[in-house]
Amino acid sequence: MNERVRRIESLLDKADPAATELVAEVLGLYGEGLARVMTLVGEEAAARLGADELVSPLLLLHDLHPLDTRTRVEQALAGSAELLSVEGDLVRLRFRPTGCRSSAAGAASALRDAVREAAPEIERVEIEVADAALIPVESLTVRPASRAPVP
Repeated sequence: MNERVRRIESLLDKADPAATELVAEVLGLYGEGLARVMTLVGEEAAARLGADELVSPLLLLHDLHPLDTRTRVEQALAGSAELLSVEGDLVRLRFRPTGCRSSAAGAASALRDAVREAAPEIERVEIEVADAALIPVESLTVRPASRAPVP
């Protein structure tokens, strides 16, 4: 889908004004049709359409997606980071790394990709890296198991 969108954008950059206007009119017509479909299908079917990998971007294009940006981002994160805020085209996250620096950088990149896939309208993703929780030394000592006296 993304490749098709890039191809269309590339062709539009080279098109004359009449062709660009034609595409805009067809896009508007399809948007009105999709809006009618979303109105007619009901909540449950709308949710299924919003989850469909081909239909979801089309709904986003026409501002018809049944889920708001915050909900889509939260679902994409699936608890892997804390969503601090969604402000316009900016998402702020807090991430607590569990491995080394390089794995944290890879995880941050994966978080950015997940946010942008779920919410293409988001242009900026800021990630606050939280300090890893330290385990108190006392909890690392081995404690002997208590044994009940043998009769």
